[in-house]
Amino acid sequence: MSRTFQEQASLFLQEAVSRARKPLKPASVHGFESYLRKWVNPQLGVLPLSEVNNKTVKVLVAKMLQAQLSAKSIDNVVGLIKLVVSSDLDENGEPRHIRKWNSAFLDMPVVRNQHRPKLTPDVVEKLAKCPKLGMLYTLLASTGLRIGEALGLETRHVQGRTLVIQQSCWYGVIQTPKTFNAFRNIDLAPAVADMLQKFIGGRRFGLVFGNGAGNPHSQTNLLRRSLHPLLQEAGCDKMGFHALRRFRVTWLRKQRCSEDLLRYWLGHASRTVTDDYVMLKEDLDFRLEVAEKVGVGFSLPA
Repeated sequence: MSRTFQEQASLFLQEAVSRARKPLKPASVHGFESYLRKWVNPQLGVLPLSEVNNKTVKVLVAKMLQAQLSAKSIDNVVGLIKLVVSSDLDENGEPRHIRKWNSAFLDMPVVRNQHRPKLTPDVVEKLAKCPKLGMLYTLLASTGLRIGEALGLETRHVQGRTLVIQQSCWYGVIQTPKTFNAFRNIDLAPAVADMLQKFIGGRRFGLVFGNGAGNPHSQTNLLRRSLHPLLQEAGCDKMGFHALRRFRVTWLRKQRCSEDLLRYWLGHASRTVTDDYVMLKEDLDFRLEVAEKVGVGFSLPA
């Protein structure tokens, strides 16, 4: 008898976490579990996997549209359904349930340009002057670090003008970075490196941005208690820490920074085979020179 969708979804998540090839990170699992709990299992969970098809998924899509979910959220939910259905394999490793998914029949909304609020230099400067977290905001805006990477940064990872990214923090738990390409070195402008060294002071171990007890900060608390109030005070829309990463990308593009180096600093994958032949990431002197030349795009606090 065919497994139910809910049973297969549970197996899929278990295997996706434990597999050797590209295991799912806790953040991805958390998101998938949320989709399953709120949308998918109530509609499709008890159905045999063989009955999860365009016709049955179309009903779920209609409900999500009625609830005014964004096009991207609906796309993510349906993408998870496709992964679960295709994860049921026979003894030869072949999918038991072949589907030809039809976006038009499903009435899937088109994912267009998503709302990506932007930060201006004057707002970034205000964030950088925050008494307790100014150094964190400065580092995010001047490096393009992901917030989890910044919160997982230890003093041993600060090596002169270079940050060695080897771990990340998610919900207070230290883990490996998001992807293989996220293992990288990020080079700082001299003034930012000086600020960071003064911020660290005599500390020789522990987190750079730990809380009072030396433990990782909660991203949720930082958003609710610091970033969102500061943005409201500055008259800006509510946005997340990723806006500071977009600020850095925008600035590097304006300075005509090499795309190879930009992707390396941000932890993005190469786009072509040719990119893998470029050895800019091996040339520390060149990277430091560029980091100094391009600057940060906003005035640092005194």
